[in-house]
Amino acid sequence: MTQREFDLVLYGATGFAGKLTAEYLARSGAQARIALAGRSEERLRAVRDSLGAGARDWPLLTADASVPATLDAMAARTQVVVTAVGPYTKYGLPLVAACAEAGTDYADLTGETMFIRESIDQFHKQALDTGARIVHSCGFDSVPSDLTTYALYRRAAADGAGHLGDTDLVVRTLAGGVSGGTVASTMEFMRTSSRDPHARQLMNDPYTLSPDRAAEPELGGQPDIRWRRGGEIAPELAGYWTGAFAMAGPNTRIVRRSNALLDYAYGRRFAYSEQMSLGRSLAAPLAAAVVTGSSAVALGLGGRYFDRLPATLVERVAPKPGTGPSEQTRMRGRYRVETYTTTSSGARYVASMAQQGDPGYQATAVLLGECGLALALDRDKLSDLRGVLTPAAAMGDALLARFPAADVQLETTALRRTEMIGARGTPV
Repeated sequence: MTQREFDLVLYGATGFAGKLTAEYLARSGAQARIALAGRSEERLRAVRDSLGAGARDWPLLTADASVPATLDAMAARTQVVVTAVGPYTKYGLPLVAACAEAGTDYADLTGETMFIRESIDQFHKQALDTGARIVHSCGFDSVPSDLTTYALYRRAAADGAGHLGDTDLVVRTLAGGVSGGTVASTMEFMRTSSRDPHARQLMNDPYTLSPDRAAEPELGGQPDIRWRRGGEIAPELAGYWTGAFAMAGPNTRIVRRSNALLDYAYGRRFAYSEQMSLGRSLAAPLAAAVVTGSSAVALGLGGRYFDRLPATLVERVAPKPGTGPSEQTRMRGRYRVETYTTTSSGARYVASMAQQGDPGYQATAVLLGECGLALALDRDKLSDLRGVLTPAAAMGDALLARFPAADVQLETTALRRTEMIGARGTPV
């Protein structure tokens, strides 16, 4: 790429997630040439003025998703566009188009699987030709899922322990609010799937985002909604119960796409699922059943009859896009996930990842900021892949190197071998 005016442009800097990302970049992006972009120069200036001396000279760019020419102009001036403007199904494709055309790297926060599928279908080939990296799902959805699995792959490869087999992410701690942007994205997905039977069919396929569906292994069902005894996942979780995790659908498909994009480096027998720990009390089995059953009913009804449901009631109660909790509430939030795997040699590992801060807001802003900075500044550490990518496939090594300085804790640990038989009938 020829030298461009900016290393990174943050688009949507006046929204709630955008402001938090701008604050993070002001603290951590001192080496980068950064600009802020959005529809209103006045609001952009107010955001910039709130960021302190480090951002005082950041340029302001006016760009609007409804005016594609403004997106084209923005993409042509920078190496990387980081966008917090959603729902992406409604607003995202024109910016993907602009970046694919200009050969500009791109990172977003989407958890909208059908948007990613459209991005692949329409722009993957063009991005390959121009050298653009279009990287979706760079927040809490789906960096912890994608990077813990990638870290396990790197650890197993370094140890000569073989390929990854049964791999399960368990959310052990999750404290924080629901993002207004996440609610808007969920509503948009429900609307799409209720009107489009083909979209519902695709969402039932574990390899919805595969670059080559026919090349994927047939491993049987890998359900997104399930409840299990913790001991079926790993002996270390014996006594715990797990239930459905709300973001398993998009996250699992991102992780499976990473494996395919990396030429099945994780393995041809790599099977991946996600669930949430619900404790080990006497009530835990009931909680697991209720959470999982409720998720199944909500997804089933929403996917078929959303237009007939009182969706406006949900939208009235839920946080609005561009809004969020107080700073004190955000800082009290936290999460911790653990991803367990058994390799083809029988070795067992766990990768744990944790951050302090509300997952949907504070932690996500850090992850999006680090993804943007990795694309902009760590180009020698990025993979050679181009096109529509995932965080792990585009910049796995760069992110692993960046995490410690960003207070993102990610570590892998070798576990004791055992002859216990897991839920899929394989030794763990």
